[in-house]
Amino acid sequence: MSQIITVKVKLLPTKEQQRILSQMSRDYISVINQLVNEMVVERRKTKKTSKHVISNLPSTVKSQAIQDAKSIFVMKVMKSKYSIIPFLKKPLCVWNNQNYSFDFTHIYLPLMIDGKAKKVPVRALLVDKNNRNFELLNHKLGTLRINQKSGKWIAQIAVTIQTMEKTGTKIMGIDLGLKIPAVAITDDNNVRFFGNGRMNKFVKRKFQTKRKKLSQKKKLNAVRYLRDKEQRWMKDQDHKVSRAIVNFAKQQKVSVIRLEKLANIRQTARTSRKNAKNLHTWSFYRLSQFIEYKANLEGIKVEYVNPAHTSQLCPACAEKNKAKGRRYLCKCGFEKHRDLVGAMNIRYAPVVDGKSQSA
Repeated sequence: MSQIITVKVKLLPTKEQQRILSQMSRDYISVINQLVNEMVVERRKTKKTSKHVISNLPSTVKSQAIQDAKSIFVMKVMKSKYSIIPFLKKPLCVWNNQNYSFDFTHIYLPLMIDGKAKKVPVRALLVDKNNRNFELLNHKLGTLRINQKSGKWIAQIAVTIQTMEKTGTKIMGIDLGLKIPAVAITDDNNVRFFGNGRMNKFVKRKFQTKRKKLSQKKKLNAVRYLRDKEQRWMKDQDHKVSRAIVNFAKQQKVSVIRLEKLANIRQTARTSRKNAKNLHTWSFYRLSQFIEYKANLEGIKVEYVNPAHTSQLCPACAEKNKAKGRRYLCKCGFEKHRDLVGAMNIRYAPVVDGKSQSA
């Protein structure tokens, strides 16, 4: 069982290296767009090699561009039956794993200097031995993707990690929400609440208030900066919550995590007017994806269940009830926190694809 993840590394290129990387990134995208258009016209994958591609790029980078163009043609154009013709705009450049190396202070890769490909060191803020990414970069490395974002140069390294799937049938159900980001319960009824919904909403309101004031002053660049800053903050919260959930699953020796399949949650979920804006801006999908990939790295399987009535059915007698506030009370006498009831039902709900562990 293998898992591919992406490790991000900040680069500190010289001014000359920045100029070369910028030009190579534009050329790389241009080659891909040109090749895709040619394949669309010919209605088949290109047979070109690097020697047929005219561009100021190293031959190894040209070869990678050809592979990327073929992939886009098959996955986007052919799959859509030629109704979608992609046109890439964002500059980037990709090297395969045979054409770069690093020593935790620099990344060495071929750049075009005076019309010739030359392998040069680009300074990088790589990880130290106490950082988790240090261990990740000692696994099998894949492609290296470099692009510029908000004036900063970022290298994204694909890493393939071999994992052993945990044996056993111990299951943990997780209910995701706004007021409480996540609630988990295991087979043996060990419960944990994760995140702070009140703090999340408070911080988001602060960002919204600041953006509103800046919008009134026509400071659009500052508005965009704050929006990006809020997204980074939200993403960081999702990382922290997902990490805490997976650590809890490891402590409890859980082999399967079950989550709701939250498709179309914004159209189907009912919430108060004051929470409506938070519902539409919070990324439940991202949090579930973070939980899944972190769990897979630990050999823990993630399954998705049908979310229908998980917060309404009584786990004791299967009677359907509506919770009042955060309190769920059934006629049979069962009483719990409403989000905990959801997690209890998710724990044993039918899996969407039907491939579930025995409960």
